[in-house]
Amino acid sequence: MKKGELYWKDGIFTACVLITAFLLCLTVNQLLGTRTMTPMIFVLGVFLISVRTQGFFWGITASLLSVIAVNYAFTYPYWAIDLITPECLGSAVIMLIVACVTGALTTQLKRQERVRAEIDKERMRANLLRAVSHDLRTPLTSIYGVSSTLREHFDTLPREQQLRLLEEMEQDAQWLIRMVENLLSVTRIDGERVKVQKIPTVPDELLDAVLVKFRKRCPGQAVETVLPEDVITVPMDPMLMEQVLINLLENAVYHAHGMTWLRLEVFVRGGRAHFLVSDNGCGIPPDRIRDLFTGYLDRTEQPVDGGRSNMGIGLSVCASIIKAHGGEIQAGNRPEGGAVFEFSLEMEDNRDE
Repeated sequence: MKKGELYWKDGIFTACVLITAFLLCLTVNQLLGTRTMTPMIFVLGVFLISVRTQGFFWGITASLLSVIAVNYAFTYPYWAIDLITPECLGSAVIMLIVACVTGALTTQLKRQERVRAEIDKERMRANLLRAVSHDLRTPLTSIYGVSSTLREHFDTLPREQQLRLLEEMEQDAQWLIRMVENLLSVTRIDGERVKVQKIPTVPDELLDAVLVKFRKRCPGQAVETVLPEDVITVPMDPMLMEQVLINLLENAVYHAHGMTWLRLEVFVRGGRAHFLVSDNGCGIPPDRIRDLFTGYLDRTEQPVDGGRSNMGIGLSVCASIIKAHGGEIQAGNRPEGGAVFEFSLEMEDNRDE
């Protein structure tokens, strides 16, 4: 929010609180016939304003206006201003102290929250950089080794071995391309500050596009699809959502050791469209579920489903995209064995149609 908009928002909040306190005091005086609660009500209002607004300005302003209001409407002589009485001066001093102390404490707490948020952001950035460096090293080393072998022994290597080495190099290059796509999505999606461009999308069409791309990358893996009987539309960024589903499917291929089937399912529940990717592989270690979507996993152990270690970046991207769509993603283990990833999105209201 811009500084000017925040300033006027704080001003409107201050005015609303003071008006509410003034009307509340009038009501209490009318019903109970006592004015002893008036200073406490205005002190509470000054406290709320000092906590809610930025800096000291509105808290001090509310203190002065509260003193004037109490003196004008609730202190003898009524409906007249007499600011030189000891009660008025004492109330002014007390309210100013409340406003200044509360403003100072609130400012300090907000500064500490910003520092803590920056520390967390730097830690996540360091974790992401560490993960990326680790994940890029292996395919780059492989590509370098294959290219060096082909260059040095091109004339002596059999054609079959040359083709096999080139195929390995192609697979590593494709994996690097997918990694770069995920990193580009991380830079595009920045938590809650970026709003994705949503368009009404039919899940059937989305899954068709996803499966076409997935079969090119993993031609040997069959995917069972389950779709709702009724046609539904879900507001989303289809390109980003394709990436989410492809990441989840590839995660199963690379990490679900022992998997014999892979399912992609869409169903409707509670006015939301739920997307599930499940398998019957080795499942997720319970102590790794909490860190799946943070972008950082312990590299000394297999992260999930006993496979390659690039999984953390892809799932972190999935979590960022789903969060930007206003949803949440979660993972767990199936009772029958295997892992399941689920996220849900708000559906478009088609009742008028």
